[in-house]
Amino acid sequence: MVKSIGSGVSNIRSGGQNWSSKDSTLTLNVTTPHLTKPLLAVAFLASFGSSMLYGYNLAVVNSPAKYIKDFYNETLLESHGLTPDGHLLTVLYSLTVSIFAIGGMTGALLVGRLVTKYGRKGTLVRSTALVFMGGALMGFSRWCRIPEMVIIGRFITGVHSGISLSVVPMYLGEIAPKNLRGFLGLVPSIHICLGVFIAQVLGLSEILGKEEHWPLLLSLVAVPTMVQLILLPWFPESPRYLLIERGDVHATIAALKWFRTKGNIQAEVEEMQEEQRSLSSMQTLSVCSLLMDSCVRWQVLTVAVVNIGMQLSGIDAIWFYTNDIFRNAGIADPYIQYTTVGTGAIEVISGMLGCFTIERLGRRPLMIGGFLFMGLCCAGITVSVLFQPQLSYMRYISVGCVIGIIAGFCIGPAGVPFLITAELFKQSHRPAAYTVAGCLNWMSNFTIGFVFPFLEIATGPFCYLIFCVVCLGVAVYTFFIIPETKNKTFLEISQMFATKNEICEEELYPNSELKMALMNGYGTLDFHNKK
Repeated sequence: MVKSIGSGVSNIRSGGQNWSSKDSTLTLNVTTPHLTKPLLAVAFLASFGSSMLYGYNLAVVNSPAKYIKDFYNETLLESHGLTPDGHLLTVLYSLTVSIFAIGGMTGALLVGRLVTKYGRKGTLVRSTALVFMGGALMGFSRWCRIPEMVIIGRFITGVHSGISLSVVPMYLGEIAPKNLRGFLGLVPSIHICLGVFIAQVLGLSEILGKEEHWPLLLSLVAVPTMVQLILLPWFPESPRYLLIERGDVHATIAALKWFRTKGNIQAEVEEMQEEQRSLSSMQTLSVCSLLMDSCVRWQVLTVAVVNIGMQLSGIDAIWFYTNDIFRNAGIADPYIQYTTVGTGAIEVISGMLGCFTIERLGRRPLMIGGFLFMGLCCAGITVSVLFQPQLSYMRYISVGCVIGIIAGFCIGPAGVPFLITAELFKQSHRPAAYTVAGCLNWMSNFTIGFVFPFLEIATGPFCYLIFCVVCLGVAVYTFFIIPETKNKTFLEISQMFATKNEICEEELYPNSELKMALMNGYGTLDFHNKK
């Protein structure tokens, strides 16, 4: 509750909020916020120009792989007089693919400082310069006959994806009302799936999958980024960032009015101020401080488990060997590219299914169900491959298991880890938490891409049992440790972890001497000592 300044205040009506005074205490008539056009527009715009590029860059190098290797072969012969063998070309192509993950890890390390200095929206707008640089390098590489431009361009676009993969869900999580945070939080994962699908469609031989078009295919990332750069600056910054980190009440109210258009803005301002009073420090914590803070021990462990588990679930390995599995199932080579596009469409549909059900089902069912289903399908691939020589129909079961893994991943595990990273931490801890989550995610991505070929050679189809164990382990951890965060405020979620972290109520509210006064019908901070 907020204490009234004037005893004579009986009714204050401002911006659609109704206030009644009784015993100098203000009472709120709370209405549930609805999805507004500005909220939906900024969610799609931020995801379209950032998250979609991550999915696009993951898949775009698959179709022109042969042409890129031929380009490396030609330019090395022209500039150095070398005729590289197949092994060297494979190494160069693998570097082209994996350098994207190294760039992503670099970008993830920058997230904490960038969002603290420039804000959430400000970071997204400024990081668009990286896409234009990387797209230009890749687009002109064939004309300049410089293969290094492709590799450097992939690294730079990786840095952008490393930044945006954390900042977009952070931004959307902070601007969304608690009853819509899950829905808006999964919009980026839909766009990641959409980016993969678009890259697969454009990479078809009938469209841009020709030798003369591969530089254009790689550089098309600049188009959605241009749209974002033109439109996103017109939208407000995160209200939580403006109030809690910048202390700008007027800008906070303006941002909330923009995103909500109607409803109880005061209730959200009060909730933000309650969170601000609970912070042990008004400054954003560093990664080292986050890791040493016993008050968030279980939250950090949870973020580590879900982000590592997301990548070690085998989804990247599945994509790597999809063509081989389809080929073994008897699908002719000319039609494999269309089958792959079909799996991309399944990704998009599954992502939309998760997005539209998360506020009804909650985070836990999507995570537990998704990882359990993926684990069963991983085991199914092992069994089907082992019995394929004896039972011809097993090849079709292996195809079904591949589709099942992709669908199970996109329904929940693809997007929920990024969402709950925002939900499990308060404002001062959130940037560092996203830095940790992003680094672990990208590091695991790089590791599985590097290790899996050797693992597959050593263990054969049994390697998928390792992914099965990882998926089942994350599902069990989610079931026993992670609480349901649906329709909870950030402070309420922190209180849910208080028992596990063995902290008392005084530690949750270390700044309880902060009081609020009313300014034009809205809350603002008034710092004074307890009497």
